[in-house]
Amino acid sequence: MPILRALLAAPLVLALLGLGTVPLPSEPHLTPAAAHLPRLVADGGAPTAALLARRTSSAPYDTYRSTGTGIRRADHFRAGSITKTFVATVVLQLVRERKLRLSDTVQRLLPGLVRGNGNDGRRITLRALLSHTSGLYDYTADLSAHPLSATAAVHVALAHRPTDAPGHYAYSNTNYAVLGLVVRRVTGHGYATEIRDRIITPLRLTGTSLPGARTTLPSPHGRGYTRDPADGHLRDVTALDPRTAGAAGELISTLDDLNRFYAALLGGRLLAPAQLKVLLNTRATHGVYGLGVYPQKLSCGVTVWGHNGHIAGGYVRTAATRDGGHTLTFRVDTDTLADSEALEATLLEAEFCDRPQNSRSS
Repeated sequence: MPILRALLAAPLVLALLGLGTVPLPSEPHLTPAAAHLPRLVADGGAPTAALLARRTSSAPYDTYRSTGTGIRRADHFRAGSITKTFVATVVLQLVRERKLRLSDTVQRLLPGLVRGNGNDGRRITLRALLSHTSGLYDYTADLSAHPLSATAAVHVALAHRPTDAPGHYAYSNTNYAVLGLVVRRVTGHGYATEIRDRIITPLRLTGTSLPGARTTLPSPHGRGYTRDPADGHLRDVTALDPRTAGAAGELISTLDDLNRFYAALLGGRLLAPAQLKVLLNTRATHGVYGLGVYPQKLSCGVTVWGHNGHIAGGYVRTAATRDGGHTLTFRVDTDTLADSEALEATLLEAEFCDRPQNSRSS
């Protein structure tokens, strides 16, 4: 799994014990991952956690579970870097329409934007931006900077030398800040408009939005917490300025919408076969990352695709089978989750490798 830097965690950051798993009365099916959900609270230190699992074939089910209080299936939450999959989808649609080519350089599309201090837009292609092989410094790693626009974020990155030569994988939110500018340059509209028109509206993702400068979450929503490094206490960071995240992580969504989006994407409803193949191509990163999505191979041989989102006040992860027929999204209401990789792996292994405890559809 790639190491993904938290968006807004530094400027706005960095446990309460849950009350047990709360099933919906209408859902007799216990999805395999549900039994492990309480560990996100008991072992991970999250105040609350929730998951939504959906399978459309071979004993289908659609099951929601939560642990703790104050978290609901319909809640809106910040999805962080899952935004990148939406942006990558738009870019690949523009490639299909021949408005862009993956071999286009940043210099060609945005003349003069990326240059200086060892950075050279003539050597960075769209494919490199999408796959995090550009070498551009991650602007969110500069804890002294709080850029409120994509151009400002790029300028923060350019104050640093590249983290690596182009062609080597190094996750950087700057790549998607640049891609947001590319979308505007080519379409005449901001990436938020293109995502709305090309993805949100056609898929009827009624709980998904890109807030721009809006600091509040739509209703209904819970709270988001970060742990103060000075005293260890949880601090409410529900309201925040998402412009620092921008095209790298400003998305707001719901459990249902994220499952629906990844099922549609991997099921071929948003991209033509050629572009979907490119989306899932991980050769440039030696199997670590595709173009806005990444694979995770499980012990049973199943590989799931998706992305995670880590932003101040929350963490979310969506994973799906290659055909999109089986999806899982889980979330916690804090950006600080102890032993997060092991706990996440446990949920994914349970959901995609174990047999369900009940084969009935909910």
